[in-house]
Amino acid sequence: MNKINIVCSHCGGVNAIPIKDSYVKAACGHCKSSLLETKPLSVDTASFDRLILNDERLIIADFWAPWCGPCKNMAPSFEEAARSFPLKAQFIKINTEEVQQLGSRFGIRSIPTVIAFKNNRIVDQFSGALPASQIIAWVRKHL
Repeated sequence: MNKINIVCSHCGGVNAIPIKDSYVKAACGHCKSSLLETKPLSVDTASFDRLILNDERLIIADFWAPWCGPCKNMAPSFEEAARSFPLKAQFIKINTEEVQQLGSRFGIRSIPTVIAFKNNRIVDQFSGALPASQIIAWVRKHL
């Protein structure tokens, strides 16, 4: 059976789990926490690098800032979209005020900017706030 590496959002442990169409339950082999949680993770540079290098899912990164109105407006849509992809995609949030290195690394010029990563490569991106339905459709294109 084919497996995929998943990084636990609680302990950072890497788990090899069987690839399935859907999952009823999946627990981290290190800390026993559920791997099915879909709430977007806030990451710093170190946790981003660990995730991007070790997690084989599609990584959806929202580059945002607390002072940005469109970013605040899109946040609930981003969370709603994340709920549609348990163990299929990992949604993350990068505060460009606190983690300026990542914004610079990826040439972020406007926010919100959302980047899809697969196998440590950028596969697509968009800038501007979108509703959940459009984010979901955009993610599905890359699964």
